[in-house]
Amino acid sequence: MSDLDRQIEQLKRCEPLKESEVKALCLKAMEILVEESNVQRVDAPVTICGDIHGQFYDLKELFKVGGDCPKTNYLFLGDFVDRGFYSVETFLLLLALKVRYPDRITLIRGNHESRQITQVYGFYDECLRKYGSINVWRYCTDIFDYLSLSALIDNRIFCVHGGLSPSITTVDQIRTIDRKQEVPHDGAMCDLLWSDPEEIEGWGLSPRGAGYLFGGNVATTFNHTNKIDNICRAHQLVMEGYKWMFNNQVVTVWSAPNYCYRCGNVAAILELDENLNRKFTVFEAAPPEARGVPSKKPVPDYFL
Repeated sequence: MSDLDRQIEQLKRCEPLKESEVKALCLKAMEILVEESNVQRVDAPVTICGDIHGQFYDLKELFKVGGDCPKTNYLFLGDFVDRGFYSVETFLLLLALKVRYPDRITLIRGNHESRQITQVYGFYDECLRKYGSINVWRYCTDIFDYLSLSALIDNRIFCVHGGLSPSITTVDQIRTIDRKQEVPHDGAMCDLLWSDPEEIEGWGLSPRGAGYLFGGNVATTFNHTNKIDNICRAHQLVMEGYKWMFNNQVVTVWSAPNYCYRCGNVAAILELDENLNRKFTVFEAAPPEARGVPSKKPVPDYFL
């Protein structure tokens, strides 16, 4: 059994790696991720997952209903960390799977894969608490800069964490962004990670303070221009686990059940077969007896 396989088994038990192992894992991951495109090509069949937010035991439920990697090919749409109790174990497990099976799991960047955001919403504090220093937080946030900004499944389904940008009309324009940086406060890269679909015409100001709201006509134009069937994104809590908008032009997938351990929502994954036929699988939070006991409340309740 290789070191990496042993580390994956350890992480699956929700046991964090040693700091030196995290450093080595991140260096290996960097070599793989640096080769990936801003618009990473993904082949169907694939299972698409939305936000996880450090809910480790619910990620295990996700693998239970979706199948283990590498048997199932996965695409995760970002927001691996913050808010939940186990951001460290969650992100490192996904990263270790990426290093072990680079062609069977794709990780793209969410708005929480950011130094600034993780200092407010829990990941920074969790790393400090579990390791006694911020080194692991540094290694992981350096990796965030290497994550792809989007994915394209069989050239027909565009996948992104947040949504569209008024400064982007074609998928090719996304390929020209320099992604190896902290998420900027505005501009195309920021919008892809922060924007939301909304029942409006055109563009609107986002209440999040970053990104934009975009209407059905914007989505339709983008899909038509780029010859894609629909946009698949995460970023917004939906109580039923997934939600279609704009006559099936945009779908939101949310994969953190009972979000923040109190929202009472179910979660979903979207399974696409080789012909891009869709099947949503809805799942609930892991039962209390399947969960470890977290050492303390992870984050202040600023707002969900």
